[in-house]
Amino acid sequence: MDQLSPSQTLKQRESVPAKTKRKRTLQRKENWQGYLFVAPMLLGLSIFTLLPILATMFLSLTDWNFIAGVEKIEVVGLDNFIALFQDPLFLKSLKNNFIWLAVIPVTMAISLLLAIVLNKHVYFKDFFKIIYFMPYISSIVAVAIVYQVLFHPSLGPVNQLLIGLGIDNPPKWLADTDYALFSLMTIQIWVSIGFYLIIYIAGLQGIPKDLYESADIDGATGWDKFRSITLPMLSPTTFFLLVTGIIGSFRVFELIAVTTAGGPATSTSVIVYYLYETAFLNLKTGYASSMAIVLLVITLAITVLQWTAQKKWVNY
Repeated sequence: MDQLSPSQTLKQRESVPAKTKRKRTLQRKENWQGYLFVAPMLLGLSIFTLLPILATMFLSLTDWNFIAGVEKIEVVGLDNFIALFQDPLFLKSLKNNFIWLAVIPVTMAISLLLAIVLNKHVYFKDFFKIIYFMPYISSIVAVAIVYQVLFHPSLGPVNQLLIGLGIDNPPKWLADTDYALFSLMTIQIWVSIGFYLIIYIAGLQGIPKDLYESADIDGATGWDKFRSITLPMLSPTTFFLLVTGIIGSFRVFELIAVTTAGGPATSTSVIVYYLYETAFLNLKTGYASSMAIVLLVITLAITVLQWTAQKKWVNY
């Protein structure tokens, strides 16, 4: 073999740092290009999400009316949080929010049942998908007005039907403190079924057919296949819907604002609606900010709990 001369060996040694330098320069250029691509998103996230969160954290420690101007900010420490958990209306709103969580499992169960039926035994599947999805994309104001007519205490079709069936004193629904929250929950279930249905159908279509064929060979019943194949294979989809559903349930506002405005007698008030009233009607910005922080902590805690628990029941 030919041996390299000392000058050739020196050139090779000099070329190694040069190549490394070029790679580093190219890497830096690629990094800067990546930063430029994500800069608009990061800028929007910082301005519209991170800064408001930091501002809310600070304002939650103050007694401030935003109309009075920044110079009127008065720091009161944890007084807002102490008052918050002694506020019966806030505790009532918090309780209603937790009751509202029942919407999620009911919606998921109905949607899963409909998804299984549509995925296997129904013609014109696309037509029915559109029909079920329409309420989800419809204006919540229009939906609320329709249900106000349906649930009218005396002239509504629902109560007229109940009277026709022999029920003399049917519930007043949205005007009844015992039934108003339940009535709103049924509206939310009806609106949300379409979204859950589409997601579940996508999950069902992703399950390998071989699993069901093997189960048929082993003589498994429909319930056995549902319990041992469908549910475990849909667990990632269920987990996604559970997380997004719980977060959405703590953000419910439009439906309540349009239909009952938190009434009757605050029976349908939830945290976000009470926060809106406190901040923009009663002009207690600091107190409302403390509600937002409590809501953030509750949502984060539930989400972390879900992420921790999903390791035991979600199959990826």
